[in-house]
Amino acid sequence: MSGLIMNVDTSIFKSYDIRGVYPTSVSEDVAYSIARAYSELMQKQYPGKKLQIVVGNDMRVSGPSVKKRLVEGLVDSGVDVIDVGLVTTPTFYFAVGYYNFDGGIQVSASHNPKEYNGFKLVKSKGVALSGEKGINQIRDMVVKGAFKDSPSKGSVSRKEGVLSEAFSVLSEGIDIKGIKPFKVVVDAANAMGALDVEEIFKHLPCELIKMNFELDGNFPNHPPDPLVEENLEPLKKAVLEHKADLGIAPDGDGDRYFFVDEKGETVRQEILRGIMAQIAIKENPGSTVCYDIRPGKITKDMIESAGGKAVVTKVGHSLIKETMIENDAVFGGESSGHYFYKFGFGTFEAPIVFVLKFLLYVSQQNKPVSEVIAPYKKYFHSGEINSKVENYQKVFDALKEKYKDAGEISFLDGITVTFDDFWFNVRGSNTEPLLRLNLEATSKEVMEQKRDEVLGIIRG
Repeated sequence: MSGLIMNVDTSIFKSYDIRGVYPTSVSEDVAYSIARAYSELMQKQYPGKKLQIVVGNDMRVSGPSVKKRLVEGLVDSGVDVIDVGLVTTPTFYFAVGYYNFDGGIQVSASHNPKEYNGFKLVKSKGVALSGEKGINQIRDMVVKGAFKDSPSKGSVSRKEGVLSEAFSVLSEGIDIKGIKPFKVVVDAANAMGALDVEEIFKHLPCELIKMNFELDGNFPNHPPDPLVEENLEPLKKAVLEHKADLGIAPDGDGDRYFFVDEKGETVRQEILRGIMAQIAIKENPGSTVCYDIRPGKITKDMIESAGGKAVVTKVGHSLIKETMIENDAVFGGESSGHYFYKFGFGTFEAPIVFVLKFLLYVSQQNKPVSEVIAPYKKYFHSGEINSKVENYQKVFDALKEKYKDAGEISFLDGITVTFDDFWFNVRGSNTEPLLRLNLEATSKEVMEQKRDEVLGIIRG
């Protein structure tokens, strides 16, 4: 046995990935230990097999040195590494699944600020390791710092051209010729989405107006998190200035997408998700669609009106994908902008499919995006409101008591309360001592009144 003695900040091990500040909590040495622990975990799953593991990275400044040490850890564990280079997380998933490799690690901190780095870990077919299914075991092994020495070292090979192959495989069967010559503004926030967007629009008759396409891990213009409304402001202005048909904002590692209509307004995710779900159900009649528990009732309405089966999941990309696989779902969507598709080689985010199908759908509707969206603006949403709370259970108990006459109460992820004219979810953050409230209602007045009432209990 060989050991690595070091103090590890265990807070970097999250529910869906590993993430922290470089170099204090995520360093080259931490990367090496994670690689050793991951290898040992995977070797238990595939005893006696010479593992082939994909490694990719995003554009963060610390990416190359962290990845180099990660690869050394895999090689020292007897694992063969397939380096796919600088790729988005969806392209990384595609590489693992489509080429039938045994697993993979993407060096990325997604949309986090520039000082962060981290790792997304998967098994074969791009199945994500979550806290309870792998990450916590890796954490415990890293803390102990004892790893079995491998009798032989692994090798490193380079795989080029994954993105172009991903486009040709994933676009098959989509009527690209049916897409109109839209004018589209994309703000890549100097992050990885630029690569996938370039590849997609290379094949389309559209005019692509690029904003912040130079990869820069310092994010000189704004953070690559489109969930924060102020990060969308430059895109909204540009859409109006250029009289564009649509604006698109991917996040830092390119696995989440936000759209802005021709009026410069954000397209609500629950409506976008509903549209994409209906497209998937039309292609696969009667199929199942998964979506997270945060209110977005229009999604359920749209799935059911299309003849599909709606399955609610916990929040988190890895948890939704797990539920999709369990329920044989063809499509899934998360309120934060993740869109998942089921393929023969895995279930994961596929912006290539998502963007092409949405552009084709809008082309077929033959009207502006705002008019396509308008009929689905039926409910009034509070947005996600965070409150600092130390004792979650006390709040959940108070909410359960206050709303005991609700039509339905669920504890799938936090607490979800449903009445005829309003419904809400309150859940704990996976990373901070925060409770997150999402509330929806049939009118603006009810939404505001009930939002304040629930917040009063949370912050009481």
